[in-house]
Amino acid sequence: QVQLVESGGGLVQAGGSLRLSCNCTSFGYTFSSYAMGWFRQAPGKEREFVAAISGPGVTTELANSVNGRFTISRDNTKNTVTLQMNRLKPEDTAVYYCSSAGTWFPYTTADRYNYWGQGTQVTISS
Repeated sequence: QVQLVESGGGLVQAGGSLRLSCNCTSFGYTFSSYAMGWFRQAPGKEREFVAAISGPGVTTELANSVNGRFTISRDNTKNTVTLQMNRLKPEDTAVYYCSSAGTWFPYTTADRYNYWGQGTQVTISS
């Protein structure tokens, strides 16, 4: 059983920054063996890929819309993954979900991810 808990969401003005964290708790699950991803879903829209990082933390993938503004990282000693979001825009407003993949590879599609957190709201005001 894997549990993912996100934190760090909130309300900020455009141009500001937020740091999202995801803590993974599990039994019999080696955190470093699995890629972690962040997805987001805005009202009335489908869930979309934001960022992913490989199990060892060497390889990352970012959506074009956030490349250059967001950074994903992980600490395999603490079972955490972090999404640093800078230069935020109103269109970044969404519920952000942390997810764990079934493999070490940082896929960019939701169907590759087996476990999901409850999500954290990020709201960017203009």
